[in-house]
Amino acid sequence: MKNLTYYIGCGLLLSALAFSSCEKQLEEYNPGGTTEQLYNTPEGIETAVNAAYSYNRPMFGKESGFALLEMGTDIWTTGANAGATGIAGAYPQTPIMNYDGFTTDNPWLSSTLWQPSYAAINTINVAMKYVKTAGLPATRQTSIEAEMRFLRAWYYWIITESFGDPHFTLEGTQGMTTTANRTPTADVYKQIFEDLKFAVDNLPTTSADYGRATKGAAQAFLARVYLTRGMNQEALDYAKLLIGNAQYKLLPDYASLWQINNQANQEVIWTVNYVSNLNNNGGSNYGHALFLMEYKDFPGMKRDLSNGLSYMRYMPTRYLLNLFNESADARYQASFKSTWLANNSQTLPAGMNLGDTAIYISKTSVPAETRAGKRYAIYDINDVYNADGSPKDRFHYVALRKFDDPLRVSENEIQSSRDVFLIRLAEMYLIAAEASFNLGDATSAAQYVNTLRNRASIPGHQAEMQVQASDISLDFLLDERAREFAGEQMRWFDLKRTGKLVERVKKSNPDAGAYIQDYHVRRPIPQADIDAATNKSEFVQNPGY
Repeated sequence: MKNLTYYIGCGLLLSALAFSSCEKQLEEYNPGGTTEQLYNTPEGIETAVNAAYSYNRPMFGKESGFALLEMGTDIWTTGANAGATGIAGAYPQTPIMNYDGFTTDNPWLSSTLWQPSYAAINTINVAMKYVKTAGLPATRQTSIEAEMRFLRAWYYWIITESFGDPHFTLEGTQGMTTTANRTPTADVYKQIFEDLKFAVDNLPTTSADYGRATKGAAQAFLARVYLTRGMNQEALDYAKLLIGNAQYKLLPDYASLWQINNQANQEVIWTVNYVSNLNNNGGSNYGHALFLMEYKDFPGMKRDLSNGLSYMRYMPTRYLLNLFNESADARYQASFKSTWLANNSQTLPAGMNLGDTAIYISKTSVPAETRAGKRYAIYDINDVYNADGSPKDRFHYVALRKFDDPLRVSENEIQSSRDVFLIRLAEMYLIAAEASFNLGDATSAAQYVNTLRNRASIPGHQAEMQVQASDISLDFLLDERAREFAGEQMRWFDLKRTGKLVERVKKSNPDAGAYIQDYHVRRPIPQADIDAATNKSEFVQNPGY
């Protein structure tokens, strides 16, 4: 089954190219068979839809996916091991994150966004040809078509928002195709809406197979897509369906969202389901390691499961940290780690015991008199960042803790079985808020925001967290989304949707702001695909690249 899934997904690419990384596996697996025969049975159709789900895994929970969907924005920049140490060539993917030298042949664009999305779309298109004739029971025939159409809409949304007018087809291909098109975005969205409405009408409300699309997932994604297209009333209507659905609930404690034993909770609408058998995960979730600062070399410290595997790839911008009022907003402590406790008896300084504070990193200034006499290391906001927000220490910083996994098999294991939340109920409140604001109803927008802020309030500070209609603006709503969703692979899409990407990066991220240009609101089409197309006058590169 493992080989079959790979074969279907990798061998039937929609793109103008056949990718060489697939060819050897194709020859080894099926040197003379007919691919489409696999789809003429219920088992083949089921395998095809399972394969289509799997193409989320190169994007979500992976280093390249975080780089493309969170970095290069206003809230994240590069840590030391992301090549920002002044060592030339230390980390060749850095241009994705700061736009300096962001070229059309950057491998992560192809391997993370372009290839997986089109491989999934093509798998779906071929399977759709046989879904009514493969012998599936009538009820499953309809629901599996709804799943595939939901997934096709999902991948076309990723492609279209990332690259602009995409290559678009509803026909599956087997062999090499050398022509491609640039279909107007509006036409692609017409199909996305059609697919999602079919999914809403025909998906089940629940699924025993956790991670499969449901009616709620289709409704929630439709709300997101309507907001993306500026269809605010429709976005509001669908968001309200989820808010009023008793099947989904905001967890009363924001921190409980991230407890490793509480992943399948009522706030999650759709997820990439990574499992404890790491061999079945296609690379698993690496998010736990990417946002951590270096801690193991300090006196009294060593690497362990609780503190994590620190890769120092990504660090918060000063702007992101300043968005939180940590004395009132519990999301700060739930999202970030600022204190490390001594865990190494072999290197304890005099007067420090196991479990004592060994490192403290503050998002505010720590005066000299406070530091005096402390046995532990202290870094404050001015030790880590310059006044303009540019980092001056990319090794030691407040670390994102949302994705911690102390259940990994060892402290040096990169793979994690933690799920990736693709859509959760909190997003529906902020979609409703943004749509209401766009419709001129700031009062309702504030009410939706206040529901989330009440959940996020530290006890005794609820009144301090409430906002008024006069507080609501597009920038405020983007700030609120940062506080709620930091690190959840939504930020680049949020800034692009609102037309704020270039403005806010220039204002709040000195690393990327020095290089970002207006044309960066669309990614470059991978150069290999441009070169392979024989109709080059029609299949052209995005402007600026």
